[in-house]
Amino acid sequence: MLKRVSWNLLAPVIAVISLAFTWGEDIGLVVGAIEAVLLAGAVLAAVHHAEVVAHRVGEPLGSLVLAVAVTVIEVALIVTLMTSGGEKAATLARDTVFSAVMITTNGIAGLALLVGSRRYGVTHFNAEGSGSALATIATLATLGLVLPAFTTSHPGPQFSPGQLAFAAVASLALYLMFVFTQTVRHRNFFLPVKQQGAKDPDSEDHADPPGNRETLLSLGLLLVALVAVVGLAKVESPIIERGVAAAGFPHAFVGVVIATLVLLPETVAAVRAAHRGRMQISLNLAYGSAMASIGLTIPTIALASIWIRGPLSLGLGPTQLVLLALTVVVSTLTVVPGRATRLQGEVHLVLLAACFFLAMSP
Repeated sequence: MLKRVSWNLLAPVIAVISLAFTWGEDIGLVVGAIEAVLLAGAVLAAVHHAEVVAHRVGEPLGSLVLAVAVTVIEVALIVTLMTSGGEKAATLARDTVFSAVMITTNGIAGLALLVGSRRYGVTHFNAEGSGSALATIATLATLGLVLPAFTTSHPGPQFSPGQLAFAAVASLALYLMFVFTQTVRHRNFFLPVKQQGAKDPDSEDHADPPGNRETLLSLGLLLVALVAVVGLAKVESPIIERGVAAAGFPHAFVGVVIATLVLLPETVAAVRAAHRGRMQISLNLAYGSAMASIGLTIPTIALASIWIRGPLSLGLGPTQLVLLALTVVVSTLTVVPGRATRLQGEVHLVLLAACFFLAMSP
């Protein structure tokens, strides 16, 4: 037990120290391999500390902490890259947010559904909570990523300044309204439901929650681990770029790979929750991350556009629009019954595979 605790304490610190030495450097394969191992350790540590915090604050606040923490750091990275990226950064926010939405709604949710249904046959969750989350995601995606492709006030798939300001305010308002609903008004919609064959979801509440000191330590280490995860993903990007170029894939595929790395903590946490029969927690993580990616990124880049010069293309292309629309339809059919089988998980994973394939071969 001591070794496990020591590893969870040391992994984020070692990873962030390594990040400090390699940030901005063009690393080689050997250093890249070491960084990849440290990134994996930081991911596992982040999941552990997120679970400690979740046990202390309870659900659904626990899953919200992890989703928001990852997104805030991811948004900071996007703004940093946009500041120094010039013309090449015009579609960075769009591609990153779209990749995050596809990975969360199809990848994380699909993998959790597959793992849970393989163990329990049919997985159960709260249709009211998951449905309201999905409706909010669809609205946020339409306001921030779909409408810019059709507005006419500004040439190209871009908002005018006024339109961008409206989208930013509306996105932030929608996100805050959902968080209030999730944590206060209808909190019971987002709590785990009983899964046949699994331990009672309330049984964990009988264990003594961690003390204030342990919780604060885990919260601090969670933030350190997430900084390391996002930062090391950026450090690994030159190697990823060379690999993508060598494979003959478009440069935009780099963003897909980096988004996948950044979302690893949520993926691991969601799969572990599904394996324990807590599918609602898995969907809270998946949909919460998708919602935060849009609801926090759009307002932030709208504010950053005051001093960042250059175009900001937010409108999705035709292929992306089709994939987003199909994802919303399939996700709706998945969550409405309040239960799902392996087939739903497999369908979502096929959709994610199509997204990856079309990013490699547009």
